[in-house]
Formats: sequence, structure tokens, C-alpha cells
Amino acid sequence: MVECLKSENVQIAFGYPGAAICPFLDYLYRSPIRHILVREEQNAAHEASGYARASGKPGVCIATSGPGATNMITGIATAYMDSVPLIAITGQVSSELLGRDVFQEADITGACEPFTKHSYLVKNASDLPRIFKEAFHIASTGRPGPVLIDVPVDIQLSKVPEFIYPQRAEIIGYKPRTQGHAMQIKKALAAMQEAKRPVLVCGGGVVLAGARNELVAFAKKSGIPVVSTMMGIGVVPMDSRLYLGMIGMHGHKNANRAVSEADLVILCGARVGDRAVSAPEQMAEKAKIIHIDIDPAEIGKNMTAHIPIVGDIRLVLRDFAEQSNVSVPQEWIDTVLRYKDEYKPVGEPDSQSGFVEPRSFMRSLSSMMEEDAILTADVGQNQIWAARNFNVKEGRFLTSGGLGTMGYALPAAIGAKLAKPHRQVLCICGDGSFQMAMCELGTVCQYGVNIKIILMQNDRLGMVREIQEKKYGSRYVLTVLEGNPDFVKLAEAYGIRCALASSNEEAEKLAAEMLKSDKAFILVCRVDPDAPTI
Repeated sequence: MVECLKSENVQIAFGYPGAAICPFLDYLYRSPIRHILVREEQNAAHEASGYARASGKPGVCIATSGPGATNMITGIATAYMDSVPLIAITGQVSSELLGRDVFQEADITGACEPFTKHSYLVKNASDLPRIFKEAFHIASTGRPGPVLIDVPVDIQLSKVPEFIYPQRAEIIGYKPRTQGHAMQIKKALAAMQEAKRPVLVCGGGVVLAGARNELVAFAKKSGIPVVSTMMGIGVVPMDSRLYLGMIGMHGHKNANRAVSEADLVILCGARVGDRAVSAPEQMAEKAKIIHIDIDPAEIGKNMTAHIPIVGDIRLVLRDFAEQSNVSVPQEWIDTVLRYKDEYKPVGEPDSQSGFVEPRSFMRSLSSMMEEDAILTADVGQNQIWAARNFNVKEGRFLTSGGLGTMGYALPAAIGAKLAKPHRQVLCICGDGSFQMAMCELGTVCQYGVNIKIILMQNDRLGMVREIQEKKYGSRYVLTVLEGNPDFVKLAEAYGIRCALASSNEEAEKLAAEMLKSDKAFILVCRVDPDAPTI
């Protein structure tokens, strides 16, 4: 198992020990692969996810059998929903005990079946090289995703006569299509020529395909205005003239307006979920839809696709750029730019309020960051404040867009920083989501992970509280966090520098100090409990 990971050039693995995985860990200890001890197994998957999204290589997470494996399920499901390549290795009880409900036994391959690309229960140690080769191939090709390898302890202790790692994975029936169909590309180009009001929608699939340069090149050549889903933030620099902003329930009004008025919508690697487009069929009735995705199951699932193109977005966009001769009417460009100019960012700081105004602070904070900074955001109000106001230029925006998993940002930031140690990594979280993962401060300390954490403290589960206010007669059920700790003292207990800000002026001054530090730093921002999401 260790030799397989070495053959795949794995350098870091994230995990938590247990008896059923000890034989593997004992050999991992003797290898050059760095093992990061997390404080809870779900966070092993989140840290591997952050590592994978920052590095572009599959992340590896490890857990023992039973509760160790089941704890990792939410992290695996989070990766599956956001198409993150992950290899989850779990220990299992001895083969002859399977199905007998012995100590720490759980059918983890069965439990994870709905949200893994594939899973293996290893029955013969000689199959391990083939299984690992296939697992890495499946996780990282086509539409990426997590693959689970469950290895009984007796298999880990078995002798393999000779180790031969396959050069290639040969999997019958698994041949992801990469080249877009020539006829469909021709139809798409013709539709672009005819369109009077085209819009390019950039989704997370563009990021996964490493197609940033191709999308920017095509957008520049064609002049087609660009919007993004939340998962597509950062592909096009947010200060680009023809970038209109994020669409969706919490998106920018001008971006949503441009999409609603378009006569041609080019969807690039977007599943068109309900948070991005509330009424997809209404859009399809008014506009022609070109849908590009590596996964044919996504095309037409949520919205009618008039011109479906299955293939690697990077290759399809390259074909578009090479073959297109699109001329977008100036009237349309003037219209969407007018919408953009009319949009005014909301949120003004008030030095007398005793609170940090989060939306304006996000804008100020982004101006302090390096251009290639990596931002991780949790779920809830903090996620929307960051997505709408943080100006991502050449960096990355990592968040749980599909499953919406609270507690994602802190472990993902740890993984991203270990993948890219020389880049700034900033974690944005609320006081609710932070408390779901704050045990990982131990991991931060143990391995000296230099991440910066902005903790928005409003003593509320803010987004759900807002829903209760609007739809449930202001009956705030379980959304008031009255038992919050003193976060500054908590950080001090871990030996991590922490500061508290109660105004934007104070927050900006402390943020500048935080960014100069070569160690982990937490900036707690006191936020008005009634501060709106948008």
C-alpha cells in the first residue's frame, strides 16, 4: 500500500490512527510520505480536499474501521458534490469476521456508495497495486471525485510475493470522453454568431479542468461577458471589465439580470443547481443553452440543453478560441457594463456601532492580500460575504458549494497551505462553523501551519436566523449561540496569536499586522447579530 502511494508520487496523507489501520501506518511511518495527524476523521477528508484543490493532485485521507471510517463520510460526500479527487483509505476488521458485527465493524463501502465515484473492498493483497492504480486514475480523470479503498487488517498483514505497479489502468467500460464532438462545436459556434445577447457562465468544472487560461482567452477574443457560479469564482479576475459577478440566490443583481436577458447562455462546467439558477426551465425557454461538461449525466439534468457538448472544457474552449469569429453587438456590451456600473457594493462601516461591518471589511481585506492568495470560506453568511465582496484575482476560492458543509474552511485551509506553503492562505469562518472544526487548531500547532483565520463572531447561526426572521415569525429556534467561548483565550490555550476587533478601522489595522506574521493568526471580528447576508 505504501509502495503504491510512492509510485503515485504522494507526498502528504491526512489521517487518524486505529487498530485496524495500524499495519499500514507502521510502514507509512518508515516511508518519506508525510503523515498529518488530524483531530477528527471528517477533517482528514476536508484537509485532503483542500490539498487536492490547491495542488491539482488527488488528496489522500486515512481512517480506521468502524467509527473512524463513518466519521469520514461527510468529508467524502463533500468532495463528491464538489468533484474533488480524493483517495480515502480505511482499515477494516479481518476478512473472516466481516458481517458478524464485531468490534468496530461498519460496511463503509456500502455506506459511501451514493457519494463515491467507485469503491473497493480488498479481498486479495495481490490486487492492491491494480486497485491503487485504478483508484488514482478514476479519482483524477473524467469528472473527478473520491474513491474509497477499504482494506481488512488481515490483508494488510499478508505477504505479496512480488510488487509490480501497473504502468496504466485498464478499466473496461471507463473511458471518459475528452474531445468535444466536432459537429456540436460547429453548432455552438454558429449559435454564437447568431446571438445578440450572449453570456458565458463559468462553473467549478472550469477550475477542475485547469481551463482558466482557455476561458479567459476565449472571453477576451469573443468579447462575450462572463458571470460565474460560486464554484467558478476566481477563474476570471474579478476586476476584469467584462466579468459581471456571481449569479444565483446570493449573487450580484447585475450578473443575474444579464443572464435573465441573454438570448444565448454558454454553461461551462456548471450543474445549474437551485442556488445558481432558481428557475432553470424558464431560462431555457427564453435563451438557447450551450452546455459543456465532462460528465454527460450533468447535461440536461437541471436545464434543457439545446446544444450539449460532452468533453474536457479546456479542449472545448481551446477549439472555440481557435475556430470562432464571434462579434458581440456593442449594444449588448454597453448594456451589461451599464448594469455593472450601476451596481453599488452594499455595507458601510460605522465606527460608533461597536461592530465590524463584514461586507466592507471583506473588500478592504482583499486589497491587502497577495494576488495569488488562496481563500477558504465556510458555509453561511461568512461564505456569501466573502463570495460577493472578496476580490479574487489570480488566486483560488475554496468552499463547500455542493453539500454546504459547515466546518469545511479551517481544515481545507490547512490542506491548501501544506500544498502551497509559499502562498497566503486565508480562512473565513463564522463562530458556528468554526466551532465544528476548531479541534484542528491542534493540527495547526503540531505542524506549524501558517494560515490566517478571520472569525466572524455574531453569536448567531446567522443565515438560518435570517431565514427564521423572514419566514418563521422571528422565532429563533436553536440559532442563538449563547455558550460561545472566549475565542481569544481559546487561541491562547493553543499558543496561537489572536486579536479582537470591534470596528473596521481596528480590523484593518490588525489584519495588516496578521498578514505580516510568519505564524498562524486568528482575527476575531465582532459582527452585529442583525447584519444582513447581502
